[in-house]
Amino acid sequence: MSHKITRKMDLNSADFYVEVEAPLVAERFKAGNFTILRSNPQGERIPMSIMKAEDGKIAMFIKKLGKTSMELYKTLDTFENVIGPMGNPIDIKKYGNVVVASDLVCGHAENYAICEALSAVEGNHVISYQTYPTADEVYPDEVLADKVCDEYHLTTEDGSRGEEGHYIDLLEERLEKGEKIDVIFAGGALPNLQELGEMTKAYNVPTIVTVRQIMVDASGMCGACRVFIDGEMKLACIDGPMFDAHKVDWESALRRPNMFVEKETVATKLCKETGRC
Repeated sequence: MSHKITRKMDLNSADFYVEVEAPLVAERFKAGNFTILRSNPQGERIPMSIMKAEDGKIAMFIKKLGKTSMELYKTLDTFENVIGPMGNPIDIKKYGNVVVASDLVCGHAENYAICEALSAVEGNHVISYQTYPTADEVYPDEVLADKVCDEYHLTTEDGSRGEEGHYIDLLEERLEKGEKIDVIFAGGALPNLQELGEMTKAYNVPTIVTVRQIMVDASGMCGACRVFIDGEMKLACIDGPMFDAHKVDWESALRRPNMFVEKETVATKLCKETGRC
């Protein structure tokens, strides 16, 4: 069964928005879940965060990074498979003052979904931070999380739009002033999530982050996405993908995504030579 891509839209020079028909995934999706996409019967299975699910469709933010994502951007109008929801959703409950932060494509998708879910819970004050390098890389207004939270902060690292700085620095300023934050959810670049965890640990603020690892089957069979939490091996696909940032073995988590860079480079080169990327 193929799944029709109903919309594609550029978000910036590197990232794009995709909406696809996937009614079985859409009706069961909860914030924190992800999906597995496959472009053709012989294609790789790629995990992707879900921004929103409605009317039998799911929407995602994707970066033109490797062979499959570049092929999708240029030539594909259907997916062979859209599988999910995968992984564990967050606990959707009353927390109080909740921060949701992101600085990279899949993290921005999770930011929107988590804000929307937690804002619907009475007693939550949901604060969203979305950080981009420059104004040129900020996503279109229609997909920013400002519509699904109580308090919104758009930041750019060079100060060219919104507040200047990375969300980590701005959050630390709030904590230094004694402002109460009951929990933080964050996704994006792993080194920054490590830094966030180290910072919030000093303030004793619970911090839940997406530890994105290489996945092969995303069903717990291959072990490729293993991550160590408080010394115990977990699998990001079935035990995560979100974990306590204060308990992650960041050294091993940061090392694993680089394992297949050389093979991905070769695959992308061949795809470009055939005109599919």
